[in-house]
Amino acid sequence: MFNRLRYAQISTKITCFYASVLLLVLILTSVLTGLGVYFSFYHQAEVEIEISMNHVLERMHQGRPMGDDFWRDDLIMPGVVLRITDLSGRTVYENDAHYPSIRRIEENTLKNPPFWANRDMQVAEVRNMTIYHAKMDVEYQGQVYQLHFFKTITAEKHFLETLQKILFLMTILGFVLALLAGYFVSKRILLPIREMTATARKIEVEKMDRRISVPPAHDELSELAETFNHMLERLEAGFKQQQRFVSDASHELRTPVTVILGYSDLLSRWGRQDEEILDEGISSIRSEAEDMQQLIEKLLFLARADQKRQVLHKERIELSELVEDVMRKMKLVTKTHTVELLENAQGVIFADQVTMRQMIRIFLENSTKYTPKGGRITASSHRLPEGGFIQLELADNGIGIAKEDQQKVFERFYRVDASRTKAEGGVSGTGLGLSIASWICEQHGIEISMDSDLGKGTKIILKIPLVEG
Repeated sequence: MFNRLRYAQISTKITCFYASVLLLVLILTSVLTGLGVYFSFYHQAEVEIEISMNHVLERMHQGRPMGDDFWRDDLIMPGVVLRITDLSGRTVYENDAHYPSIRRIEENTLKNPPFWANRDMQVAEVRNMTIYHAKMDVEYQGQVYQLHFFKTITAEKHFLETLQKILFLMTILGFVLALLAGYFVSKRILLPIREMTATARKIEVEKMDRRISVPPAHDELSELAETFNHMLERLEAGFKQQQRFVSDASHELRTPVTVILGYSDLLSRWGRQDEEILDEGISSIRSEAEDMQQLIEKLLFLARADQKRQVLHKERIELSELVEDVMRKMKLVTKTHTVELLENAQGVIFADQVTMRQMIRIFLENSTKYTPKGGRITASSHRLPEGGFIQLELADNGIGIAKEDQQKVFERFYRVDASRTKAEGGVSGTGLGLSIASWICEQHGIEISMDSDLGKGTKIILKIPLVEG
């Protein structure tokens, strides 16, 4: 049963739990009520008998004769029956001749009275009555008498039996009502969750624009709906990004593959006889293959980054030495532009040297691609006044980027337009370099910003944290 309940619906679990708790409360209440009634009856009878016993003993110790004056002033509590017998068992006094005889009461005395009864008194069941019986021997005026005090605890025994039946029926009725109430309440409470489930089932990969309606009450369910909607938005954005990524990657790979196939076909037909066509074909195929290799390496880098498998070996690095080395090599390979290193502040950073070098090169290569021949590319760094950071600025006087495109250029495969893709004979790009540079900045806690205008050039600003001490 418990195993079945473990795998039952939440509404069933709530109903069973609610009903079980209420049943336990009802049973406990019924038991305590019954015990309280019994204890109250017995305790009241015990108190009245003890008061009557004390009054009689006090009057006997005064030595008064057992006449009318002896029994004045309400000596016996109302409801208490007193019988006095001598040593032979003869009744010398009683205040209720119709009460059951002593012999009959003693014959019906319970051997195992209730635990709440006084152990110095006896309990007898006679007809429908429960009688409390206390007796004591007293010497009075030279003779020994036995005093019997009786008190009826319940005038009608069926009263308590009826009370017990009522309590039992109320417990059963309460349990049934708890089951019904728990069922409807759980259904009502879990209705928003069922609606969320139904909506989630209708959501497909191709149609992720549906959202779960958020309940008006600001409770856990509304928080769950908002969280689920937020998750759907991220999933939708991820799927769209993945589709765009696959589409763009396919497009980027299709062009070089088409060129390679075209030149291969050209070479197979006329390349063997014409050396000029052979040289042109081999050169073009090599160029396209190199472009494909770069594209595939960038795709693999981003794939490892997305899967958090791109390993970084961070260590303490002198940034000025790194920047100087990158700029020196940039000058050697760049013959069509002026490359200058301006201010180069010293500062130790904690970073992966390979990826940091790769990031700076990406920005510098972009400047080379999109700056006309004869243009100027500069790098400078200085410590910020607030301390703890060094600012590296990489600038050019190229074609620039429009304000509305400055944040999009860090998206994968994004390129502003055809004129920027190939500027005055520059090398066409894949739109992945800045995405890689952005990821490297994120992994090193580097804040990246851009200052650019069309026709006025571009400045990349990197706020790099320094190592303390």
